Amino acid sequence: QVQLVESGGGSVQAGGSLTLSCAASQYPANHYCMAWFRQAPGKEREGVANIDTDAIIAYANFVKGRFTISKDGAKRPLLLEMQDLKPEDSGMYYCAFTRIYSCGGTWPPTRDFVYWGQGTQVNVSS
Repeated sequence: QVQLVESGGGSVQAGGSLTLSCAASQYPANHYCMAWFRQAPGKEREGVANIDTDAIIAYANFVKGRFTISKDGAKRPLLLEMQDLKPEDSGMYYCAFTRIYSCGGTWPPTRDFVYWGQGTQVNVSS
């Protein structure tokens, strides 16, 4: 069973930076998609960025060049580097993997992400 553990969250002031990390106990298949989602209190969970095993990346529009998703090697953690953070970026950030296919620069339905971590909290103050 794939287990995901996020880390790197914390509290920063607006304009600050954080790097989130997601470590996996194992990997689901030869081709899969890895993503960061976030959820603020009272809001729905939303996709932030994804990368697949072909290194094709997709970002949510609100990222606007501020965030970078990366994975430096097959067995390395999934990272999300966040810069110029805004109060509206606050929330719980989750990493998630699909099971058997790549994203190819698109956003699969959230239900296709079958492996989820417990999340790491990001708080951005104004």
